This record gives sequence, structure tokens and C-alpha cells, in this order.
Amino acid sequence: MVISRKQESPKCDIFINEVKLKQTEKFKYLGTIISNDGKTNREILARTAQAKINFQKMKKILTNKHISIETRKRALQCYIEPVLMYGCEACTISKQIQNKLEATEMWFLRRMLQIP
Repeated sequence: MVISRKQESPKCDIFINEVKLKQTEKFKYLGTIISNDGKTNREILARTAQAKINFQKMKKILTNKHISIETRKRALQCYIEPVLMYGCEACTISKQIQNKLEATEMWFLRRMLQIP
């Protein structure tokens, strides 16, 4: 992969034992999606999807009205937010991505409080 700010990434031919390596636009390395444009949009969208899946797995606990809202919020902060925010401290976050993260947080809270 060649990382570039240009719209179209430059082509690069690398051979190992006379076998040409395939050039990709994105790949997953140590659980993080790396793309050729250097942006983290795909990674954050993937993290959002993973966090929502984890929320659905814990839905019985997080939406239980017999558990106080403070306890449910702490469970959300403990088990769901780390999945969403993993590696974001190294990301450059645009206004669009920030809005997406805030919308995801509101999605969690609405589901917890059972607000349509």
C-alpha cells in the first residue's frame, strides 16, 4: 500500500522472488483498518458498528428498568465505549466524524432509556 493525500494513489511495483505483490487500498493490521488515503473514517465507522453489536449483546442489562440509570451508564462506559473509542487518540477527527461519534452516543442513550 502507498499512503498519499492525492485522490489517486501512485502505483508501486514490488517484487519478492520475482512474484509481484498486490497493492491494496486498505487492510487490517493489529485490529485497525489502515487505508491508502491516511484517513480514519473507515476505522471509526467499523468501530461504531462493533460497538452497536456489543450493545445489542448486552441489551437485556443496559435496557433493564430495574437497574438504576447510573449503573447502566457505568456498564456502557465500561463495556461499550472502549470498543468505540479504541485507538481514537491517534486519529485525526473531522467535524463529520465527531458528529457521527456523538450520534452513536445518543443512539446508545436513547436505547438505554427506551426513547424512540
